[in-house]
Amino acid sequence: MIHTLAVEGYRSIRDLTVELAPLTVVTGANGSGKSSLYRALRLLAESARNGAVAAIAREGGLGSARWAGPPGKTGPVSIRLGFAGDGDGYAVDLGLPVPSSSLFGNDPEIKREVLFSGPMLRPAGVLADRAGPLISIRNGRRLEPALEAVAPYDSMLGQYADGPLIRMRERIRRWRFYDHLRTDADAPARRVTIGTRTPILGHDGSDLASALQTIQEIGVNGELAGAIDAAFPGSRIGITDDEDGRLWLKLTQPGLRRPLGTTEFSDGTLRYLLMAAALLTPRPPELLVLNEPETSLHPDLLAPLAGLITTAATRCQILVVTHASALADALGDDAHRIELIKEEGETRVAGLGRFEAPAWQWPKR
Repeated sequence: MIHTLAVEGYRSIRDLTVELAPLTVVTGANGSGKSSLYRALRLLAESARNGAVAAIAREGGLGSARWAGPPGKTGPVSIRLGFAGDGDGYAVDLGLPVPSSSLFGNDPEIKREVLFSGPMLRPAGVLADRAGPLISIRNGRRLEPALEAVAPYDSMLGQYADGPLIRMRERIRRWRFYDHLRTDADAPARRVTIGTRTPILGHDGSDLASALQTIQEIGVNGELAGAIDAAFPGSRIGITDDEDGRLWLKLTQPGLRRPLGTTEFSDGTLRYLLMAAALLTPRPPELLVLNEPETSLHPDLLAPLAGLITTAATRCQILVVTHASALADALGDDAHRIELIKEEGETRVAGLGRFEAPAWQWPKR
């Protein structure tokens, strides 16, 4: 489980360190920095896939993604991201590229990466250290240089096959994010697709019928039916196949003479079913992150959604980023609540002084 998430120099976040719990809900007004915190966590996940540099370049380069507020302390331009929790922690520092004739001048460079053990970076706990192109790996009591250098646009997590680095890479790659589940008329979840066992709902929800059927066959008995009944009393889903192996998802509701198909679902109904498929997965990740899961939902569905989230939080760590204070309230004492505010252009945690944040130490260049 992740206990601490740290971000510095990214968009509206000058310097933010937050504590995470088994279930954490991030709230705040529009523009308070919720999306920045969410995207920072996604950038951390991209590091394990060697995609953080490209992700920042897609945002317009370091100039667009870096701290947007007034200048503070002097020093090099930097975006720093890190986390620590059970076992090892990781921090990465991205900075301006060395001037060159390359046409990829918007790509930031990875200036420093550190993999460490324990809740905070300390010299004795460093397992792997990357400064510029050079990597050092712990061997007993010493850090020894690796034989291979790494390019400035590559993460050591993706490029070096050492035990601790492989474990961290695979750990981060198992994080799961849901933020692009469409419910419009052309949404992938409304299409009929070939059925196949699907323990993990796809990022676009196109395999919804397969995911729900997989939950019914190998998930916790009765949880899906209970979640449907809690949201739509007396209703039930049915999934059938045709001769071509395609799965048809139907919803039977009291008072209707025939079941409804996916093209007839309201946006809210489809959204709730997508959330049920994501949260009741038979293969829970270490970390599951939901960005605005309440979108399109009627207020009456927030309590059933909260029930789904709290159930899932008994199996994996969950972070929810939401505009809906009603959803955060419905999660109640089961969730650690972080309310973000904007003060003088800077994202901060409401009610938390600068010296009350969790302890954190960044690696120096």
